[in-house]
Amino acid sequence: MLYYLFDWLKELDVPGAGVFQYITFRSAMVIITSLFISMVFGKKLIYFLQKKQIGETIRDLGLEGQMQKKGTPTMGGIIIIISIVVPMLLFGDLKNVYVQLMLITTLWLGTIGFLDDYIKVFKKNKEGLQGKFKILGQVGLGIIVGATFLFSDEVLIRENVYDNSGNIEQVWTKNKDNCDILIDKTQDVKSTKTTIPFVKNNEFDYKLLVSFLGDSASKLVWPLLILIIIFIITAVSNGANMTDGLDGLATGTSAIIGATLGIFAYVSGNVILADYLNIMYIPNSGELVVFAGAFIGATIGFLWYNSFPAQVFMGDTGSLTIGGIIAVFAIVIRKELLIPVLAGIFLIENISVMIQVFWFKYTKKKYGEGRRVFKMAPLHHHFQKSGYVEPKIVIRFWIIGIMLAVISIITLKLR
Repeated sequence: MLYYLFDWLKELDVPGAGVFQYITFRSAMVIITSLFISMVFGKKLIYFLQKKQIGETIRDLGLEGQMQKKGTPTMGGIIIIISIVVPMLLFGDLKNVYVQLMLITTLWLGTIGFLDDYIKVFKKNKEGLQGKFKILGQVGLGIIVGATFLFSDEVLIRENVYDNSGNIEQVWTKNKDNCDILIDKTQDVKSTKTTIPFVKNNEFDYKLLVSFLGDSASKLVWPLLILIIIFIITAVSNGANMTDGLDGLATGTSAIIGATLGIFAYVSGNVILADYLNIMYIPNSGELVVFAGAFIGATIGFLWYNSFPAQVFMGDTGSLTIGGIIAVFAIVIRKELLIPVLAGIFLIENISVMIQVFWFKYTKKKYGEGRRVFKMAPLHHHFQKSGYVEPKIVIRFWIIGIMLAVISIITLKLR
């Protein structure tokens, strides 16, 4: 809203109105606004949830300090959602297709998570929303994202133009000093290419996976891409949900990941930096930096109340939302193959559960008695059972998350 107001004021030559055209300025304003909303609105929402006795139902798993959390207000993910959506409506370019996708993701998965929490809290059904409906919602979002990639004329990447000999065509133009210079010829194209980390020629076309289909590969690659998108969204959103088991763990980890994705969006959406770093340039993706600012502000603001000892839990309303946001954000800036590194905490939490379930079922079938690899899954509960206090586990996971973020960032040059 304010973005378009100041754009109109700029056309009227109002002094200072042009500052809203700068992504860095709006990103800073979004972070401040998001922090303010989450901290002010968060306090009011927590009071409301306490008054209505909307608290977490705790199942006794024998973990230290676990039962003290009983009755702590849940569904706090509403704070995160509002703290993202409102600043974006104020400062974001709502005509930008990537911003539209991120807002749809936030509200879509936020609704699914809210329904799950509502059934648990108000209907007193501990199972919450049936798993098949959650999966259906995640599949639906994946189809929306994939269809946008296929049909939107704004989802493009910039590529060099090659001649018949395989050489990059060049054209003459003038620089800012009005001098003639020779530059590579480029064009914006619809593409199924993505980025592979740690590889010198770091672009990979999903079309190669169906190249055996010959001339049909160009068409059939899109259904494949949609399936990949669905898998990524489902895996990351469920991974965030698994990680949300200790005070501040999922929130802090997500803030670190969000900041890293913001850096990737900035360099991918800046033609000069993309050329310097020799990475894929994605026109109009720079606006995602503003969204990343809202995400960072919302998660850090929520962490104010979610840090140990937590005054509020995000519930599935928050965990599914932040996981989905991270997944779709990485997909639209073509960094989804970096998720196993960047969101390594989510990955290891997911894997720990899979290993635990598989080994228990296998040993029960083979020996008649189920055995466990970990003392408890997900992994953070294993460390709790091992005697580590909750804040120490959370902070050490954050440190690992920061290390993974740094490794992710250096892939821009280290390949």
